[in-house]
Amino acid sequence: METQYLIATAKQSINAPVEKVWKALVDPEAIKKYMFGTTVTSDWKEGSNITWEGEWQGKPYKDKGTILELKSQERLKYSHFSPLSGLADSPENYHTVTIDLDEKGDQTIVSLSQDKNQNEQERERSEKNWGMMLMDMKKLLEQG
Repeated sequence: METQYLIATAKQSINAPVEKVWKALVDPEAIKKYMFGTTVTSDWKEGSNITWEGEWQGKPYKDKGTILELKSQERLKYSHFSPLSGLADSPENYHTVTIDLDEKGDQTIVSLSQDKNQNEQERERSEKNWGMMLMDMKKLLEQG
């Protein structure tokens, strides 16, 4: 079954300038506050490794990936693999997550997509999780 078409998407309008939203995307301290308490490690350069560590539903995890594209204040694109998926650590089991920023006046529109969901249920679950993460990012940035 071809899963590259099962793409999860999420979108959020944040009342903050694009510079502030971008900083939140690449600042590990900010990420920890809106991304379910995860600790992100990367040097934020194209081709570099990125890891996410934390606990999800009582289980410790260490996810990994590679920064595929990084255009300051425009796009962050990375691969992502989670051992908790139960799948083999091989290229076909890595998602690609793309986050685009679009400044509209005093708001920034954050558009996110994640490919290679295994089935419709996984796609829906991914959309729910990304939607919650973007809502938490919005709350964090709009209160500060």
